[in-house]
Amino acid sequence: MPLKVSRTLQFILNTLAIAVILTIVLFAALPEVRQNNILWQSLFSEKSAPRKPISFAKAVARAAPAVVNIYTQGFEIDERFYNSKRAIRTLGSGVIVSSNGFILTAEHVVKNAEQILVALQDGRQFEAQLIGSDPYTDLAVLYVQSENLPVAPIDPNLTSQAGDLVLAIGNPYNLGQTITQGIVSATGRAGLSSNYADFIQMDAAINDGNSGGALVDSDGYLVGINSFNYASARRNNQAQGIFFAVPAKLALTILRKIATDGRVVRGYLGLSGKETFVQTSDDLVTPVGIIVTMVEPDGPADKAGILPNDIIIEIDHQAVTGRTQTLDLIAETKPGTELPITILRKGSRLQLKVTISELPSNTPNVGA
Repeated sequence: MPLKVSRTLQFILNTLAIAVILTIVLFAALPEVRQNNILWQSLFSEKSAPRKPISFAKAVARAAPAVVNIYTQGFEIDERFYNSKRAIRTLGSGVIVSSNGFILTAEHVVKNAEQILVALQDGRQFEAQLIGSDPYTDLAVLYVQSENLPVAPIDPNLTSQAGDLVLAIGNPYNLGQTITQGIVSATGRAGLSSNYADFIQMDAAINDGNSGGALVDSDGYLVGINSFNYASARRNNQAQGIFFAVPAKLALTILRKIATDGRVVRGYLGLSGKETFVQTSDDLVTPVGIIVTMVEPDGPADKAGILPNDIIIEIDHQAVTGRTQTLDLIAETKPGTELPITILRKGSRLQLKVTISELPSNTPNVGA
């Protein structure tokens, strides 16, 4: 009996040995089999699998050529020295958004500039013309006379969300083009410098010279125009990792308005207010209107009879769903247009007609 078991075991071992030998011969004779076999590669290949580190080099290569360095020179009156002129030089960045020469940048970069120089990454330099600017969104549009310029990739349907990875491209401290990386921390940050800029908050570093540069996603598509550093804007040296950009969709809208009219024309209602909410479930509240907190004397709202503590629930037969929506609706209305506005006053529902005027250019931190 043991002899029979021994012969059986020997037969199995011989069979396995023959199978291994045949396999090695097969792999040696057929390179295509050898190359596609994971076991062979792991046991016998001297070459290890190629390392694939995470990289955003392709995204940078798509967007970076369209990000320019901006150098400006201007003058300001120095009252301390008998109203003498003092030269001011600023540094910033910009984004080419059309191949025939239109560039978006931050308004504060080119404010009061008498000369604007734009330098491309390929070495070309142009003197730029300021087409127009919009302090409410901290955006400006420049033009250089050239064609076939590199353009930042743009997806009109792109919407940023908290958690998205982003790359900021600019020229901090004139060191040369630099990339910083972070994530979108929040969206819809209104009221930081103006109620009309629905800022993206992110933690990709922005330093002096980055303003006006591109904020792009991990594929290189334009997400926003870099604007400012919270620590610098609020003089808060303790703040870290809080930076802001104007969303690309809003920036392109401002570009079209400035390119067409030379400025941004906004409708103006002449009031300030805050959202009021109703609780629709145990843990959900929904905005249902705007409580008027202030009415500008002799403004459109005042002339129409709107009073403090009125609750605006409809504008032009559209339900009011939030403050930002209300601002956008009024801003997009052509001055001189008459709009029906429905309000609640002491429990009574009233409809008033308001003639929208143009937003004054010197109105800081405006409401609607």
